[in-house]
Amino acid sequence: MPVKLGKWFSPAMFLVVLVVIVVVILLGTSVYIVDQTEEAVITRFGRYYTTQGPGLQFKLPFGIDKTYKVNVKTVQTEQFGFRTITSGIKSTYTNQTSESTMLTGDLNIVEVEWIIQYRVVDPRAWAFNVMEQSRTIQDVSRSAINMLVGDRTIMDIMGPERSVIEASGAEFMNETFRGYGLGIDVIAVKLQNIDPPAGVQEAFDDVNKAEQDMNRLINEGQQVYNAEIPKARGERERIIQEAQGYKTERINRANGDIARFNAVYEEYHRAPEVTRQRLYYEMVEEVFEGDEGTVLLDRNFDNFLPLRDLGARTTGVQ
Repeated sequence: MPVKLGKWFSPAMFLVVLVVIVVVILLGTSVYIVDQTEEAVITRFGRYYTTQGPGLQFKLPFGIDKTYKVNVKTVQTEQFGFRTITSGIKSTYTNQTSESTMLTGDLNIVEVEWIIQYRVVDPRAWAFNVMEQSRTIQDVSRSAINMLVGDRTIMDIMGPERSVIEASGAEFMNETFRGYGLGIDVIAVKLQNIDPPAGVQEAFDDVNKAEQDMNRLINEGQQVYNAEIPKARGERERIIQEAQGYKTERINRANGDIARFNAVYEEYHRAPEVTRQRLYYEMVEEVFEGDEGTVLLDRNFDNFLPLRDLGARTTGVQ
């Protein structure tokens, strides 16, 4: 029995299907989602219109508005002189000698590997100002590191100037990228492996070992210095304080002797004979002060005197 399909393909049904298709196309070209790490740059008829943040967003359909999503939150990394290829849980490291081989300021050849970390800060500039963003970043970075390495000796590059190269490289790159209007900010430049060519690696290892030994001996000497110098300074201060105390004591004693002499002198002027006799007794008393077995008496026992009876005999009474 033939099926009558006329009612399924009536003009009204065709119009409904057409409306549904138009609605689907309208929603598909006017609704989009921006990730939390992204911002969407919108152009209208090919000209920049606005920048929209994360979430569900709307635009004019049918290609009137176009969307360019730019990651502005993630810190992105570029590698130079080497590549790390990750496959599952395994990572493969490959050298890129065409990027890493450089000539130093003292005409030595050195292999330098480094990375730069950057973040997009102006999504509009990133999307429209430069066509080959990644190639531009690589060229500027290689130019900066080659220039900085070429201004220094190989020992400086492998030693104390490493951090200076990193800081100067980041500053130079940011200044250049701002001039290009690339819309990125270089957060860090990190030097990785810095090695001489393979033919002279052993000699450089010996130099590095000698420098490490030198630094170790310097540190040990500094430790001894830090231990002995404070001790010597403390001993010096102690001796100075003792000398100051001795000086003060001697001055005070001398001043006391002067005052005593002046007092005796005044008494002597008043009564010379009495003062002379008293001084004589004091002198004799000092002479026999340590002789505990000696008793000083006068012969007739009239009075106790600080004087030994020198005229007495062994049978006499002292």
